[in-house]
Amino acid sequence: MKIWVDADACPVVIKDILFRAAERKSLEMTLVANHFMRTPPSQYIKFLQVSFGFDVADNEIVRRMEAGDLVITGDIPLAAEVIEKGGIALNPRGELYTTSNIKARLNMRDFMETMRASGVNTGGPPALSQSDRMAFANQLDKFLTQNTT
Repeated sequence: MKIWVDADACPVVIKDILFRAAERKSLEMTLVANHFMRTPPSQYIKFLQVSFGFDVADNEIVRRMEAGDLVITGDIPLAAEVIEKGGIALNPRGELYTTSNIKARLNMRDFMETMRASGVNTGGPPALSQSDRMAFANQLDKFLTQNTT
């Protein structure tokens, strides 16, 4: 199993949690982004820079990931593609996307996008809270404990 990170929008505190987890569990982790990003020196942590463009990083993650890999993303369409390919998708707030909840998330995302397109100010997501960070760390730890030796 490998960990893939949709790194352009991933909060720094979440990346730090992931860096520690990759080292602790000796798991290969690749951050994918369209701009340069520093990573700690590690044999397990890699960085892949892709060209700028709509969904370029997402498409590269889907192309390279394999069934059973874990993808960290807040991008719901990417999460749907990951699940369709047999991967696991976890968002930075600790929500595990599954076959049973991804369609509802896609529908809500599309609804909100339609609202914004019609001029309604829907606001953005709240700032990442301490409880969000803990939820992510707990969900990640639970997943890694169940799926690694």
